[in-house]
Amino acid sequence: MEQSNQFLGTEHIGKLMKKYAIPCIISLLVGALYNIVDQIFIANADYLGSYGNAANTVVFPLTVVALAIAVMIGDGCCAFVSICLGKGEKDIAKKSVGNVVIMIIASSFLLTAVYLIFRTPIIAMFGGTVNEETFYYSKEYFFYISLGIPFYMFGQAMNPVIRADGNPKFAMASTLAGAIANIILDPVFIFLFKWGMMGAAVATVIGQVITAVLAVWYILHMKTVKPSSEDLKIDRKICGRTLLLGITSFLSQISLVAAMAAINNMLRKYGAADEIFGQVQYAQIPMAVVGIVMKFFQIVISIVVGMAAGCIPIVGYNIGAGNKLRVKALFTKLLLAEALVGAVSFILVEIFPKQLISIFGAANESSYYTEFAIKAFRVYLCMIIMACINKACFIFLQAMGKAAASTALSMIREVVFGVGFAVCLPVFWGLDGVLLSMPVSDILTFIIAAILISHTYKELRVEGV
Repeated sequence: MEQSNQFLGTEHIGKLMKKYAIPCIISLLVGALYNIVDQIFIANADYLGSYGNAANTVVFPLTVVALAIAVMIGDGCCAFVSICLGKGEKDIAKKSVGNVVIMIIASSFLLTAVYLIFRTPIIAMFGGTVNEETFYYSKEYFFYISLGIPFYMFGQAMNPVIRADGNPKFAMASTLAGAIANIILDPVFIFLFKWGMMGAAVATVIGQVITAVLAVWYILHMKTVKPSSEDLKIDRKICGRTLLLGITSFLSQISLVAAMAAINNMLRKYGAADEIFGQVQYAQIPMAVVGIVMKFFQIVISIVVGMAAGCIPIVGYNIGAGNKLRVKALFTKLLLAEALVGAVSFILVEIFPKQLISIFGAANESSYYTEFAIKAFRVYLCMIIMACINKACFIFLQAMGKAAASTALSMIREVVFGVGFAVCLPVFWGLDGVLLSMPVSDILTFIIAAILISHTYKELRVEGV
């Protein structure tokens, strides 16, 4: 018997946030753990060390490209389905899910082919040529990761669709199952079998296969928007609307790739001019360290995005049903929660950077590694509270159907500021300029986000309230 999502318009806002946000946070954290766990085990393998760490940093943006496409399709479908259900248009919602299955399968195989054909120039583009060892490990890791792209993209795209169907717990469990497999297999393949970068990648791919298989099972047993064979026929209008609603998720991820490419190349360029890191044996350290700092930031952002993305079905349904007051109350609670996450993170990076870097094998490295890592944590993430609020604003506007405003803000942050400052500031301050690019970007983005937040509150105001 099909279930209704009417409770999204009646149940207490706080209770709904917990129900949807917590599983979403866990799902995204677990998804982030795939790459982070690889990096932790790689860093603590003395035969890989900072070379393997740097290689992981090189390949990471390329997995984000796959994620960007997946979340565009999945988050777009999640928002579209929620809005349709709010309007009572269940048939259109089902059609959207069917179309998403076809889109994600086609796009994932196409991306895999591109990666396998252009592996060497792509790795070079992301700074993998910093030295011979890093380049070798990057090629090995990237090859096996590329083979798992279809499974990775399918699992990530279906995760928000499963949440939109009203089952955030299954979305969490499917991702968790894959990550647990990865955590178990990583040390076996890296330390016991001595498979190195190949072992880390194979463990990751096996976990992604498990998540994808569970997603397939769920699609065949969906509660509210189970697609039929007819719904698999591509409808350009529905696909267009789905992709439009998901474009912010895509741009926020793909622009992050552009920023990471700029940062990696600036680290390589200005590291070579540094008195210490210009030496061949230390050349990989800036890239390895900044990659680790980014991984910590990814953990924080997974929590932030998880809270905001978990609210998408709630926002979409209530926007579709015209419940402005509920949307306004949800926005307030979300902003406060995101600011709290940012405050806790700020304390960690400013007071405990040495402890954070020790998780990633700092004991096996030179003192230059630890010193640069401490500075990187404290400078690069000093405006992390603003970064958290900015990200929440992007996603909430997307959930309200304001794709243009959300997309514009995301692009300004990641491309105009993120890439622009990463390229310009090192001209004046060298490696320190690379680290400063993050906080400067977040401050300027926050000013714009504050204006949009104010306008959103005015729009959600109800006469007499």
